Amino acid sequence: MSIRPVTSTTQAVPTMEGAGVKLHRAFGFRDPSELDPFLLFDDFRNERPEDFLRGFPWHPHRGIETITYVLSGSVDHGDSLGNTGTLGAGDVQWMTAGSGIMHQEMPLGNAKGQMHGFQLWANLPSHLKMTDPRYQDVKSADIPEIIDDDGTRVKIIIGEFWGKTGPVDGIAADPQYLDIFVPAGVKKTFKVDTYRQTFAYIFEGSAAFADASDPTGVLLEKEVMGEELNIRDMSGNRTLVKFGTGDEITVQAGEEGVRFLLVSGAPIQEPVAWHGPIVMNTQQEILQAMQDLRNGTFIKPAH
Repeated sequence: MSIRPVTSTTQAVPTMEGAGVKLHRAFGFRDPSELDPFLLFDDFRNERPEDFLRGFPWHPHRGIETITYVLSGSVDHGDSLGNTGTLGAGDVQWMTAGSGIMHQEMPLGNAKGQMHGFQLWANLPSHLKMTDPRYQDVKSADIPEIIDDDGTRVKIIIGEFWGKTGPVDGIAADPQYLDIFVPAGVKKTFKVDTYRQTFAYIFEGSAAFADASDPTGVLLEKEVMGEELNIRDMSGNRTLVKFGTGDEITVQAGEEGVRFLLVSGAPIQEPVAWHGPIVMNTQQEILQAMQDLRNGTFIKPAH
């Protein structure tokens, strides 16, 4: 077994999207090979309705898949396929934009006016860029959760883990998407596929990840089960942790425990041409998408 080295840690940065929604972006709109097959990850967490109620009115997508995971509050949605509904706390929405879809997402918040959720963009390989759009809602009750003897809790949103399989399937990147809570002071190791791009996103508490290499940044020398390990300290939420290759990560929870998303997927390794919500392989395909939007042919008939 080999511990994945921590290659970098960064904080999500404040930004604004849609009609004025304030959120924090962990990555996106930079180097698309950075976390291939993943393109963008947003943390939309607000305590004031005025920071999110204007939402994300009707807008297009092509060439990607989006996975939206709501922690608290709710989101009304509708799309050009005729789907409508409301995502509540713990629910997941998976949308394959494929050849083109128009949709809107309007956050409503909870009874206290709070809203919290995540959106992840996964790229589509070239042979699926123009596939028929698809859509799936998954309710919180249908997401398996495993509670280990030490109190560790893992919700399996996508992929297989500890003998359970998440309800969201058919995503081209074949990702694993886990919501993990590790109790205070507990040291835990999680296996990941050696050949998959992997990141963790801390959104509650704090933790330290064991590092197999000699990383730069904050290092602590800790005695763990009689062995000296390099430890990279991750203080607080909205921390993105990128890993190198290896088949496991080891995390030591802080004094209040830690909750984080652990996401991995198979790299696509293809050229990326990117214009806002449209992600293709060539600039010519981007220009064609813009022309389709202008002349009303963006939404394609189903095959």
